[in-house]
Amino acid sequence: MAVIDVHTHMLSLQWIELLRASGGRYTVKKNAAREECIYVEDAQFMTLFPGMWDYDLRIGKMDEAGVDMAIVSLTCPNVYWGDSATSLRAAQLVNDSMAEQQRARSSRIAWMASLPWQYPDVAKQELARAVAAGAVGVMVLANIGGRNLTDLLFAPVWQEIDRLALPVLVHPTMVQGMEAMDLGELALAGVVGFTWDTTLAFTRMIFSGFLDQYTKLRLIASHGGGTLPYVAGRLDRCFEKIPACSAKIKEKPSTYLQRIYYDTVLYDVGALGLCLSAAGSADNLLFGSDYPHNIGDMSGCLARVRTLPEGQVRLITHKNAERIFKL
Repeated sequence: MAVIDVHTHMLSLQWIELLRASGGRYTVKKNAAREECIYVEDAQFMTLFPGMWDYDLRIGKMDEAGVDMAIVSLTCPNVYWGDSATSLRAAQLVNDSMAEQQRARSSRIAWMASLPWQYPDVAKQELARAVAAGAVGVMVLANIGGRNLTDLLFAPVWQEIDRLALPVLVHPTMVQGMEAMDLGELALAGVVGFTWDTTLAFTRMIFSGFLDQYTKLRLIASHGGGTLPYVAGRLDRCFEKIPACSAKIKEKPSTYLQRIYYDTVLYDVGALGLCLSAAGSADNLLFGSDYPHNIGDMSGCLARVRTLPEGQVRLITHKNAERIFKL
């Protein structure tokens, strides 16, 4: 049975060097364990590993885990730093690297484009260039430099993605207000902050009417939807009782949760079952591993998916990805 990984990351050494030189509040330095990491202010949120730029190593790990294809994307902080030229250059470096690897390994590698969303006109141009180069989707962070994804600044980019009916992986980053919550302590920004970031982004998109506005989008909620499956009933109750939560939508939030997709980057079979329940159907789940992050788990995530009935496994491991990415 084929396996397609839709939540898995790559970057390039050139992207790291550009971030090191022009990253602003983002820095690249060693942590106490002498590992090279990316920091935002004083908070460590990503450890750099060779698997993030070594495609031969990646293919070897995929073979070991039994993964046939990876739809790779950049991770945070993506390209949302610097002026227009810097952000565009960062996007081009990564997109070109992924396009090159797709051409060289067409049966194993596909990719999602990164865009300089802060500069909508430039972002639209890079989107067109990336799609022409073979991008099968778009990757976006759950907030862009502290701005909500529903911010009107980004509307021109969303309109073009919606027109093209492209899948979009919504991946968390540093949640808004992380400094006030002291999430730099104990690596809490990544441990729990990421799940909040995804939850906030999708809850805002649901209650704001965003999902009714962009009907062709295929949005993928990272890490099993963050905490969305756990709070689905609460969202419905708030829709019933709080006027602001029903002002712009006609249907219960739980129905919108069944219109988005979820990856399987979860570390517990029970959590996977809860995600499947919120999604409403195995048609809305896609295999993901979060490789090559230090908590990524190709083999484990796949083993947990394979505890499900065979028909669901087939959908989650490859059929759904083939359908929405048009592979």
